[in-house]
Amino acid sequence: MKPREIVSGVKWMGVIDWHRQLFDALIPLPDGTSYNSYLVEGSEKTALIDTVDPPFVGELLENLSGVKKLDYIVANHAEQDHSGSLPEFLARWPEAKVVCSEKCRGMLIDLLALPEDRFLTVADGETLSLGDRTLRFIFTPWVHWPETISTYLEEEKILFSCDFFGSHLATTDLYATDWCRIHEAAKRYYGEIMMPFRMIIGKNLEKIKDLEMELICPSHGPIYDRPELIVKAYRDWVSGPLKKSVVLPFVSMHGSTAKMTDHLLTALVERGLSVHPFDLTVADPGKLVIALVDASALALGTPTVLAGPHPLAANAAVLVNALKPRLECAAIFGSYGWGGKTVETLTSLLANLKAEMLEPVLGKGLPGPEDFSALDRMAEELAGRING
Repeated sequence: MKPREIVSGVKWMGVIDWHRQLFDALIPLPDGTSYNSYLVEGSEKTALIDTVDPPFVGELLENLSGVKKLDYIVANHAEQDHSGSLPEFLARWPEAKVVCSEKCRGMLIDLLALPEDRFLTVADGETLSLGDRTLRFIFTPWVHWPETISTYLEEEKILFSCDFFGSHLATTDLYATDWCRIHEAAKRYYGEIMMPFRMIIGKNLEKIKDLEMELICPSHGPIYDRPELIVKAYRDWVSGPLKKSVVLPFVSMHGSTAKMTDHLLTALVERGLSVHPFDLTVADPGKLVIALVDASALALGTPTVLAGPHPLAANAAVLVNALKPRLECAAIFGSYGWGGKTVETLTSLLANLKAEMLEPVLGKGLPGPEDFSALDRMAEELAGRING
């Protein structure tokens, strides 16, 4: 994509990655992604805000081919999909300084072996003049690394937020015009990357609440020309009311756990709850994460394999434990053939949750009337906790 003007003297210079399907060898990208870089030209100085993932450095350099002098390269975040091209840029513009926080400076030296004399470190709230334009640096840590900052262009009221408010979405739209699609992509991005740090993100939201913002320009996904929409969405995800919903991931080998899952799902629905079932053999983990962002409860179903939970159920527990959603309660159910420590293992894998753990239901072999009655009691208890 060629450069695209946002306002006079401010351009999107990034690249669209239509084909990437996995991020960090971990996160599925069903809609690709983008690496957004922005050029801000002042009357005296020029700044590039963030670079791109190294495989795309040639495309960004081509976009910048008409820029004769580059004074500053702002590194809002040290992760390589934003900073990995810095060595090529510092070689191309030997006069340019990398502008970042002190913590980011250390990380960039460690990650990219950048020369120590090429940095200009800034403090929280510090400004940098480009002549007729002013950049203000706002420390927004843990969105999602500790060194992250956002850059505010005062005259145009534009917040360059890096990963904060981002979305993995490859699109030709410069702006977030399809809000329903953007909302889901941003919620997925928040759940997979930001949710473990929601308490600090809440503080960052307070920090920017009085900023006048005409645009929010993140490092992934489209630009928000209605910033209030994404800010409100983040406030809801961080601290808004939870939905009366249960996330129900399960795996079944020979049908016993599947029968228990079907019974529990029906019992929960009969009690007025919304249920999101996920067959872990085929489920998109990103969809599971979206459901976890504002769900009230988790019910995890598994058979017993070699005295412990099925590996897919264990993986799901590890994921939930790492993301630390705002669940009020959680439950474990499933089946076994001769014994094991399924409940103990899954409970330990969910140790980070602040949710109340309910009495598990583990049936021996094919579930019978007693097992279904126990699942009814589990549904009743979940509904009681959620409905308050």
